Amino acid sequence: MSFAVIQMVSQDDVLANLSAARRLLEQAAAGGARLAVLPENFAAMGRRDLAALGRAEADGTGPILPWLKQAARDLRLWIVAGTIPLPPDDRPAAKAHACSLLVDERGERVVRYDKLHLFDVDVADSRGRYRESDDYAFGGQVVVADTPVGRLGLTVCYDLRFPELYSRLREAGAELITAPAAFTAVTGAAHWQVLTRARAIETQCYVLAAGQGGSHPGGRETFGHSALIDPWGRVLAEQPQGEAVLLGQRDAEEQAAIRQRMPIARHRRFLAPVEPGPAPTENL
Repeated sequence: MSFAVIQMVSQDDVLANLSAARRLLEQAAAGGARLAVLPENFAAMGRRDLAALGRAEADGTGPILPWLKQAARDLRLWIVAGTIPLPPDDRPAAKAHACSLLVDERGERVVRYDKLHLFDVDVADSRGRYRESDDYAFGGQVVVADTPVGRLGLTVCYDLRFPELYSRLREAGAELITAPAAFTAVTGAAHWQVLTRARAIETQCYVLAAGQGGSHPGGRETFGHSALIDPWGRVLAEQPQGEAVLLGQRDAEEQAAIRQRMPIARHRRFLAPVEPGPAPTENL
C-alpha cells in the first residue's frame, strides 16, 4: 500500500521533462510504490501553445500519452499524470482541459479528471496576472477511483481552496486525495501547507500533494514543498525545492480508527444545498 509523490522543476521542453519524470518514476517504483503522483504541468511548463499540444495528444501524434502508458507498463506502476492539456474525448477540436489522468499498471486509462477551478487570479509576483481560463476550459465532474492503495479522489492545485469539492470526494468514498500543483511562490508561502493539511483533516484522507518547486520559463517561481499528509493532518514527508521522490504508506487501520473516533462524515449538517436568503440591502 505504498505510494509516492514526485516533485519536479519542469521547463518548456516536453521531451526533457518526460525524461526527468521517467527517472523519478523509476525511483518511486524501486522504492516500492504502487502508485505515483506527478505534479501539475509535469510535461510542459511555460508553453504558450497548449492548444496545439492538446490537439496533438488527442489525435495520437503527441509524445505524452504514449510515454505515460509505456512508463506505467514498464514500471508496473499506477500513475496520476499531474495535468496534461487535453480536449474532451468526444470533441477533439474543442478547448483543452487541464486534465489529470489515472492510468493503471497495464498503461490503461482508469479515470480522467478535468480541473474544476481555474486560477484566474492577480498575484503580487513578477508575473502578476494569471488567467488559466485563457488556455483551459472548466471541468465539470467529481472523480474517484479504486486503486491498489485505496479509493482515490482527484483534484488539482487551485481546487485546494474549495473545501466543498473535498467534502464531495469524501462522500464518494475517497481514502486518499491527489493534489498535483504548481503553486506560485507567493501564494504557496502564504497558504500551501495550511490548505493541504486542512483538506486532509476535514476529510480524514491522505493528501498526496505533488508540486512544482523552482524556476520556470517566463520568470515563474513555484513554491514546491510537495508533501504526504495523513488523515490526522500530520506531514509525513516534505521537500522544499528541487526534484524529489517522497515515499509513504497508507495505514488503513489507523485511518479507520481516526474516522471511528471522530465521525465527521456522520456529524456534517450541511448536506443539502442551502436555500438562498433575501438579497442584501445596499447601505446608502
